[in-house]
Order: sequence, then structure tokens, then C-alpha cells
Amino acid sequence: MKTIIYQDGEFVQAENAGIDIFSQTVNYGFGAFEGIRSYQTNNGIKLFKVREHFERLKRSCEKVNIPFHWDIEELIEVSYKVLHKNRLKNAYLRPLVTCGIGMDLKVNKQSGITIMAWHWDYYDSNKPLNTCISRFERPNPKSVPVDAKLTGNYINSILATTDAAQNGYDDAIQLDARGYVAEAPGANIFIEKNGKLYTPEISAYILPGITRATIIKIAKQLDIEVIEKLISVEELKNADSAFLCSTAVEVVGLASLDDIPFKTPFKDSLGATLQRAYKNLVLDKLSFEVII
Repeated sequence: MKTIIYQDGEFVQAENAGIDIFSQTVNYGFGAFEGIRSYQTNNGIKLFKVREHFERLKRSCEKVNIPFHWDIEELIEVSYKVLHKNRLKNAYLRPLVTCGIGMDLKVNKQSGITIMAWHWDYYDSNKPLNTCISRFERPNPKSVPVDAKLTGNYINSILATTDAAQNGYDDAIQLDARGYVAEAPGANIFIEKNGKLYTPEISAYILPGITRATIIKIAKQLDIEVIEKLISVEELKNADSAFLCSTAVEVVGLASLDDIPFKTPFKDSLGATLQRAYKNLVLDKLSFEVII
């Protein structure tokens, strides 16, 4: 079966789709994207938080003046059609906004959108990760908007992830330009200390994750205190436990940081409780819709 994608108003075979090599997205990494998960739930196939993802895609484009001229409700409808045409249930959906031809460095007034999807079964969330403090900091928000999901920003993520893997780690933890804990290359971070959860506060230095917001709301429903604050490397190293969360990984625990294990095994941590609650939520096994 050949993969079908949506590109600028049409459903086409992926092998026949393309982007102009003179596009600013190809040449300068000037574009925006999202990552959305679909699940086979008790109530059918569901794209989790799909509206929130498309709203963030629109905000990302607006932050850098990329024209966004699509109706979000129509994009949601198209997304479900992409899943149906590819017979996908548990999948990862990638909307990508690209810019038009332009070899200069001025914002192009043309933009297009592609929506593609593939089966997703990548992360084993039952295997806690061995991590390291990355030598690659997150970009400085005075140079690019870090809180937007822009294609060019992910060069930094690729460098950090690759460097960690080459040194024998599963993932990296990146600091911001001020030296505080920011996030992993593709996920937000939470730490547990003395029965409370801490996570870097929302600022221009991190991407405000949709999964992060969901985890905070689930935690509050479960009477788990969550404190958003600046977190130092020392605080991270002294945490009882820690975990990452994102659309792709959902919730995954950390086993160690720089070869030093966290005190509390992830299976016994607050993160493990939230991992189970989050999985139940996305599968419609529990309802947190009143609060989320």
C-alpha cells in the first residue's frame, strides 16, 4: 500500500509529492510543524489534543510571520482523512508548513501545508532512560523564538540527541542560555523531590508542551503538587526521580543523569503514576475532560 499525504488541498501519493528546492524551508530551515498522536481508543480512532496542536502551529507561524491561511476545523477533518486513507490507527501525524521560493532573507508571502502520517511504535515507555547534561544549550530566545515549533530550531535538537547517543546515552538534558535546566531535545522535563513535582517555568527559553500542560492538570486532579520554577543542575541531580513528557514519548522515566542513578526507581515514582493516568486518558479509559 502506497502512502497518501495531503498537500496544499489535494491527497497525493507521497512518492509523487515534493517541495521546490528553491523554497526557503529547504534552504534556510524556515518553516513550522507539529506532531500529533492518534490512538485506537474505546470510542474509535482519536487524535489527541488535535485542536491545541493546530492552534500552536498557527501561533508558531505568526511568531515568524509565515502566512497561515487555513481553517483549523478543516485541517482537523483532513487529518482524520489522512489516517483513514492510510488505514492507520495508532499513528504519528506531522503537519508541516513550508515557505515559498525565495533565495533572499526576507519573509516569503507564500506558504503551503503538508500533512503526513505513519504508524508510531517507537518508544518503550517502560524502559527508563540514561541521560546526560548536553554540551549543546537550547537556543537563546533573543536570537530565535524558542517557544515556537520551527523547523530550523531542531538543528539544535539533532545535535544534542546525536551527541548523547555517541556518548552512550539514551537522551540529553539541555540547559538554557542562563544555565538553568530547560528540557530534553524533544520533550519537557519534570523532577520529583519530597513528594512534590517541579518543572521549568513557562518562559521564552522552553517550548510550552501540550503534553506538559496535560500532565500538570492530571497531577492536580490527583492532588499531586506541581511547582513551576527555575531549576538548577544541582536540583536536578539531587532529585528523587525525574521523567520526560511529550506527544511522541508520552511519559518516560529517567534512570540516571551523567551515570548517577536517581534515588527512587521510576516504577515507584509519581511519574509512573502519571504515566499510567496519561495512557488511560489518551485511550479514553478515564475521563479528565472536565479539567483538561
